[in-house]
Amino acid sequence: MRNTPNPLAATIPKDLTSGLVVFLVALPLCLGVALASNAPLFSGILAGIIGGILVGSISGSHTSVSGPAAGLTAIVAAQIGKLGTFDTFLLAVMIAGMIQVILGVCRAGFIAAFFPSSVIKGLLAAIGVILILKQIPHVIGHDPDPEGDMAFEQPDNENTFTELWASFFDIQSGAALVGLLSILLMVVWDKIPRLKKSIIPSPLVVVVFGVVANYVMRSMHSTWEIASSHLVQVPVAKNMGEFLGFLTFPNFAAWANPAVWVAAITIAIVASLETLLNLEAVEKIDPEQRSSYPNRELLAQGIGNMTAGLIGGLPVTSVIVRSSVNINSGAKTKLSAIWHGVLLFGCVLLVPGLLNEIPLAALAAILLMTGLKLASPKLLKQMWEQGRSQFLPFVITVVAIVLTDLLVGIMIGLGVSICFILASNMRRPLRKVMEQHITGDVLRIELANQVSFFSRATLEKTLRSVPRGGHVLIDARNTDYIDADILDLIQDFQNNTAVAHGVELSLAGFKDKYSSLEDRIQYIDFSNRDVQNSLNPERVLQIFKEGNERFREGRQLTRDIDRLVDATSTGQFPMAVVLSCIDSRTPAELIFDLGLGDIFSVRIAGNIARDKVLGSMEYATAVAGAKMILVMGHTSCGAVNAAVDLLASHKTASEATGCVNLDGLITEIQQSVDPATLKTPDQWLPGEKAAYSNEVSRRNVLRTMRMIRQRSTTIDALIKDGKVALVGALYDVSTGQVSFFQTDESNKVPLSVPIVALI
Repeated sequence: MRNTPNPLAATIPKDLTSGLVVFLVALPLCLGVALASNAPLFSGILAGIIGGILVGSISGSHTSVSGPAAGLTAIVAAQIGKLGTFDTFLLAVMIAGMIQVILGVCRAGFIAAFFPSSVIKGLLAAIGVILILKQIPHVIGHDPDPEGDMAFEQPDNENTFTELWASFFDIQSGAALVGLLSILLMVVWDKIPRLKKSIIPSPLVVVVFGVVANYVMRSMHSTWEIASSHLVQVPVAKNMGEFLGFLTFPNFAAWANPAVWVAAITIAIVASLETLLNLEAVEKIDPEQRSSYPNRELLAQGIGNMTAGLIGGLPVTSVIVRSSVNINSGAKTKLSAIWHGVLLFGCVLLVPGLLNEIPLAALAAILLMTGLKLASPKLLKQMWEQGRSQFLPFVITVVAIVLTDLLVGIMIGLGVSICFILASNMRRPLRKVMEQHITGDVLRIELANQVSFFSRATLEKTLRSVPRGGHVLIDARNTDYIDADILDLIQDFQNNTAVAHGVELSLAGFKDKYSSLEDRIQYIDFSNRDVQNSLNPERVLQIFKEGNERFREGRQLTRDIDRLVDATSTGQFPMAVVLSCIDSRTPAELIFDLGLGDIFSVRIAGNIARDKVLGSMEYATAVAGAKMILVMGHTSCGAVNAAVDLLASHKTASEATGCVNLDGLITEIQQSVDPATLKTPDQWLPGEKAAYSNEVSRRNVLRTMRMIRQRSTTIDALIKDGKVALVGALYDVSTGQVSFFQTDESNKVPLSVPIVALI
């Protein structure tokens, strides 16, 4: 579902408050990512401004928020070191943006559709776990590791777990008080419905509380006052000139340096992959489940990175942490992302001192609560219930991201997921169905859409398992690609193994695709003269039973319609004639899974034996050679219900409906009704009328069977000679089940169906 507009009056307040919360969270993240990347602190702020205002305006996503990405810190730090100077690195960022624009124009965003859902959900859960582990130290005032660092190995030579352990021995009382009370405040706020639905989100309340609490402690000269090292630290410009002095411009003289292009390609690829992954992840947690265009997102990110490179910003991507905070704060449209960028620009320019009063512990509390929502036990249970092939890639992705970094962890998760896909393809590269055709059983091997060389072993084993004298059909009609090794295997089986084992091989779906193999059907899947002559009534009845079973189970035979049309164009040799009702729910060819030319189908309301109907049936049996007559009624028959109601009301069909030609037909059906058992509409008990009408339908079939023999001496003689069998049936429209029966007088040799009393 693509994005649909919301009324502005309903969305603007939510977007503005959500943008404010995202701004407060993004501020230390921008600084932390810059610090972890060994880049100027202001480059992180610039990236946040560009990601919010510029990328947010161009992007088609309503919930994604862009900015400097923690997943790129290792790459950025490494490339700055290789290129020697930050301004040369900016040139690489600008070129990376150009590459992303080209990728967007070339519609490279299609690869987003191929990211396994287990990896995307693993990414969400891993971000949640990392936020919990990384923010606990900040909540209690232990801040050596900069906010926004998501890697396992940290710039302070610690790792996630050692830093967590060390934090318990370095608790800053004031920061811990603010952090823990902030968590409690958010929990209580979200538990009270009136507060949760208010226009003021709990994270905003937490930030205000943190600033006020620290101000109170400072005013009291308390030893619990939070030191500046535990507050936000935004670079302060005294005037506009000093602010503009923070800007850095790219070194265009390094244009011909091959290392710049290597860095640009690396940044473009990694940033694009991270953006597309984050975009997919954000859409999964969007309450409105909106989707956006990945190609447009690549274009937006490319323009953003070109701008960042031109004025001194870090590379930007869609960022899952900010996007999650945005969604949890109630954002409705992309105005929240744009507003967060405007606030970053305005506040850093105008009130940086006020921003530097915000305790990191309060912001860490917000991120920790976001992590708890992302890494919920409900998600773990959901993935477990989906089976090993989904659960293991999910868990491995989570563990890999937590123990390495976003990029490496995602690559490991994708690799594991691909291994499971390949393993699944090796186990189930084809579908095997034993089909019961008129002339015997055929093993149909349905190839997958993509058949790689991994399928060779399974296909070879299946072909060699076909018994001597058997028949196998290789069906490639739904296949788009077959590896050359598979084609060679099939050709070898056709020319050598099948001949040696006396196996008949049929091919379908190869003719127009592969010159080495041509379509050929070696079995008969329709009734021709030879088949008709070889059948007897009992075998025809068995074919009908098997066909109805396939119909109920959804295992219809595979038929080549073009071949059937061509084969039946010169004549017809039906195996049976079916007299059934005109009801739209009772097509005999579908109910018995039959093909073109297999039956004569005679349809009339109430399946009664009128003279013209008998003429058609005589032709089908005496001239065309049909071996069985099947009279089939059905449950919930409209004609039978009408006959019952009209008889009870003492009206004719023409009086009740105005259809003057219905009287004779309804009157004949009424011959199967016992007037003594009739009731008026208000006398029927629930369900009783339906059961009564269904019994009348069965009695009507038996009466029609008797009328056929009484009114047609031709058919009666064929039955007496044993050349034709007369069988009754009742089709249950609610289950698809056909119940067959006969009378003790309907056939010369009784068939393998129940015998019932003749009406």
